[in-house]
Amino acid sequence: MSSDVKFEIAPSILSADFCCLLDEIKQVEGHAKYLHIDVMDGHYVPNISFGIPVINKIRPHTDMIFDVHLMITNPEEFVEKFAKVGADAITFHIECTDDPKALIDKIHSLGKKAGIAIHPDTPVEKVFPYLKDLEIVLLMSVIPGLGGQKFMEDAPSRLKAIREELDRVGSKALLSVDGGIHTQTIETAVKSGARLLVAGSAVFDTPDHGKAVEDLICAVKL
Repeated sequence: MSSDVKFEIAPSILSADFCCLLDEIKQVEGHAKYLHIDVMDGHYVPNISFGIPVINKIRPHTDMIFDVHLMITNPEEFVEKFAKVGADAITFHIECTDDPKALIDKIHSLGKKAGIAIHPDTPVEKVFPYLKDLEIVLLMSVIPGLGGQKFMEDAPSRLKAIREELDRVGSKALLSVDGGIHTQTIETAVKSGARLLVAGSAVFDTPDHGKAVEDLICAVKL
């Protein structure tokens, strides 16, 4: 692999301390461009996180790119609201819509980047017809809904399959991966084709969040 491969870390605030959320975000500013925001509805995933009001409140306080990951069963009803409160990229699960292309087009019509996320039980080929239309493809490398899980053993092969198809069709979409990313797994993920690495507990469960981001970057030897 070429040493000029570029990748980004997207700290996930699902693992942040919500008693001091803005301070937590400020610690990763300057170390990461993206902030990953997991929205959970308690239906598609067995957890409820946060939503529109939280994003609305933090948006004026940071210029980080808001990478909003909708783990909800009815994304069509909410993308406009998330766009309005400041999402820069909106990623929905392919399992949660009957018409992915229409939803991609709707997100683009709102002036936002569009992404599709893939559950570990979903064949990666399901997303292939939409790769040229997307800015982000998000592979879940854990069962979505809860933080702190282990990086799945089949995640590298799934990443490689998507990476090969992205390159084959000439798509510039960022291949993202979410789940179990830490200093022992990040190099494998990057070498398998990931370019946007979501990290929650590996960043926010540390005393120095900025250093944790830099440690993740330094753990990748290309």
